[in-house]
Parts: sequence; C-alpha cells; structure tokens
Amino acid sequence: METNSSALISLLLFLSVLLMFGCINNNFFSVNSSPKFEYTTVFSVPIVELQTKAISISTSSDHHHDDPILTVHNSAAPSNNTTVLTVTKNVKKKKKKNVKLSKEEEEMEHGLARARATIRKAASLTGNISRIVADGDENDVAGTIYLNARAFYQSYMEMEKRFKVHVYSEGELPIVHDGPCKDIYTVEGRFIHEMEHGAKRFKTRDPRRAHVYFMPFSVTWMVKYLYKPLTYDHTAMKQFVADYVRVVSSKYPFWNRTQGADHFMLSCHDWGPHASHGNPFLYNTSIRVLCNANSSEGFSPRKDVSLPEIHLYGGNVPPKLISPPPATSPRPYLAFFSGGLHGPIRPILLDHWKGRDPDLQVYEYLPKDLDYYSFMLRSKFCLCPSGHEVASPRIVEAIYAECVPVILSDHYVLPFSDVLRWEAFAIQVNVSEIPRLKEVLISVPEEKYRRLKEGLRAIRKHFVLNQPAKRFDVFHMILHSIWLRRLNLRLV
Repeated sequence: METNSSALISLLLFLSVLLMFGCINNNFFSVNSSPKFEYTTVFSVPIVELQTKAISISTSSDHHHDDPILTVHNSAAPSNNTTVLTVTKNVKKKKKKNVKLSKEEEEMEHGLARARATIRKAASLTGNISRIVADGDENDVAGTIYLNARAFYQSYMEMEKRFKVHVYSEGELPIVHDGPCKDIYTVEGRFIHEMEHGAKRFKTRDPRRAHVYFMPFSVTWMVKYLYKPLTYDHTAMKQFVADYVRVVSSKYPFWNRTQGADHFMLSCHDWGPHASHGNPFLYNTSIRVLCNANSSEGFSPRKDVSLPEIHLYGGNVPPKLISPPPATSPRPYLAFFSGGLHGPIRPILLDHWKGRDPDLQVYEYLPKDLDYYSFMLRSKFCLCPSGHEVASPRIVEAIYAECVPVILSDHYVLPFSDVLRWEAFAIQVNVSEIPRLKEVLISVPEEKYRRLKEGLRAIRKHFVLNQPAKRFDVFHMILHSIWLRRLNLRLV
C-alpha cells in the first residue's frame, strides 16, 4: 500500500512539473511512441562519403529580390554570417568503393534530386513577385524580404511534399521527449513537443524512410537535472549526449551510415554547443539547431541552424504584442533598451547612452512603474545587444512590436538567414559604432523606415509559435532550415 501511495505521489509531482512549464494541453496529453525496429539479418552499412554543396556567403546588403537562395555554382566565398545555401550541378566526386543503397534510400535520393531540380528552376525565374497564393490562402511574400521568393516558396512546397523526420523513441522523461514550454527557452520545448505529438505530415515511424533523424533530448532539462550549480562543469551533460548517441548508433544503422550528418539536435540553452561536444561527430558533422549561433565558437552555417530565441512569459505572446498599433500611430522615442549588464557589448551601450538622451531610452533595469512592452510599442527602433551569448529574445519581441530591431552583436548568425533578407526588416550596427548610435538611427530615411516596418509585418508569421503549428510559422521555418541542410547532402 505504501509503495502504491509513493508511486502515485511521484506521478502527481511529475505531472505538476509539466503543467508548470505549460507543456500539457488537450493536444499534447497523449503520447505516440515510435515502434522499435528489429533487424533479423546481420548486415553492415558502409560509411559513405558525404557530398556537401558549396555555400555562398552574402557580403552586401543590397540583394535583389530575384537573387536565388539555391544558386548554381561550384565555389564558396566566405565572408560574413549571412548564409545562402547553394545546390550545385557539377561537383567533382572522389572515386569510392561500391556503395549499395537500399530501395528506400534510392527512392529518397531520387526524390531529393527532383526537388533540387525544381528549386533550381524556380530560382532561375525572373520578374518581380509581391505575393504567392497557395491553397486559396494569400501568403504575403514581399519580394524584398526573401533572398529569392520563388526559390523559397518552391523549396517550402517540396518540403511539405517529401520531407520525413524520424524521432528516436529512446530515452526517458523528463530529459528526453520533453522540454521547457514557458519563459526564455520556450522554443526548445515547443519544438520537441510538436515533433513528438504533432507534425503528422513530416513524421515517419519507419526510420528507413526518414530523411533526417531527431534526437529529442533537452539540454535545458539536462542543466536542470544533471548540472551541479555554480560548478560550470558540463561533464554530466556531455556524458548524457555521448551515451545517447552510443545507444542509437549501436541499435540502428543510420548514424554510422553518414557519421551523423543526417541527424539533428535542438537546443535554445546557452550551453547547447557545450553539450554537443559529447560526441565529436555530433559537434562536427550533425545538424545542430542552436539559439547560441556564434560563428566564432564553432557554429557552422554550412550544416548548423540558427534558432530564434523566443521568450514567452507564461507560454503565450504578451497581450500587448498580439496586435501592434496601426503603422500611423506615433512612436515618440527613437530607440529603447532595458536589460542586465552582462556580456561585452551591453556595458559599452549603457556607458554611452544610459540616461544620456531622452530620444534613446536606455535602462539597465526598468523602474517598476514603467512597462517594458509599452516602451517597445512607442519606439521606432529596439536595441538588441548580445549578452553573455550572441542570441537575444529582444529580436523576436521587437518583431512582434513592429519596432525595427537594431542588431548589436559580433559573430551572430541570424535565424533563417538562408532565406530571409534581414536588412529588409532590421538594422545591423557594428559595435564600434555604438558611440554614434543616435546619428546612425537618425540618418535612416523615412521611406526606408516605412519599408522596414512593412518588412516586419510580412515576416512576423515566420517567428510565431502556434499550438498546433501552422504553415510558414517558426516551427515550419526551423524544419525548412533543416530540410535545406539535408538537400545539400547526398548519400552517393
């Protein structure tokens, strides 16, 4: 009797934790476990040579609306952090030993080849495009906000038609198959839950028919349950990741087939990159979907995906940001920032502008009688400096408030920059220009500011978390970024 009571108490405590973090609702209460596959014959799958296409790195801020996101050329020209994934026609291949693909693998590779061809064709089309209509719905696709609207739309359609993800069933709650659904790491838990309990179009229970494989562990929950506070010791997290990779690579042939190149992890915690060090192939070869997308600390836009940091207090968009005021509403402040003094950039910002100019409302901590979101809604520009790490939730908050984001960061690979033209809805200011910040912002012509606001309204849908997910929202944009990396990978 005592044992049963203890078990019941433990179950109630665990359910209360899930409710606390907003992950249980009518849609997410049932759990669909993936079946375990047993192989009756012993066979080995050779580790094939991975062929990754070139990446064109954009160096200028004056992309034309018809610049392709999937271009046809053979060389890479790295410079800054705005990435444009490319599909090439003629890539020189090394000779390799016979690589036998299964029937399912051959079908998938043929399907991906057809997708590349249709995307290349769409990318080559010219002419202005202001919107694309699909399935009777108007999806505003302003030519200015995408590197190539036609190519993006065609790629998105191909993703919906073909892309399949297998979610590994291995691992136990709460560290695996669960994640935070409220507050600063919201996007991590919401993505895991959507993949586990939704996303029917994209999920496959048959791993042989999957294009990519998701390892659904939560680094945030690793920190909560495994990390010893104040030690800054990441060993337990890295060991957990190492053990997880060891289990799936021993049990199934898929990891060894590509050395993990078609596997992905997702983390919004600052320590996501540290956890990925648990396995060298995960760090160097796999797709890492990270909020901490710092190109100076190992983040590689060629294979990794930048994840937008979305801070939802209570799990929902703040009411004031659900419907921003009309574009004609006055915004009396030139710029606004309020945030803690941490990291290398914020001290510079506060030293130059805190309390210095009424046009630039810069605070370390906002007084209790003032409202954070009201300031955003009454400011033309919202300053988004990096803190300890490069990502900032203020960028998405600014998008919601239609307050033009001012990116103050070094080495930050912006989310979805493989398809979005960030200069069409945001401004990037070098850290060295912070002393001249007011001069820089005042110099933005009114017509350009108006276009930036239009761009914010157009791209908002790409940064919204819906429950359940909706087409073109942030969940689907994350999937699309993963789809692009898989498109640029060939098994033969």
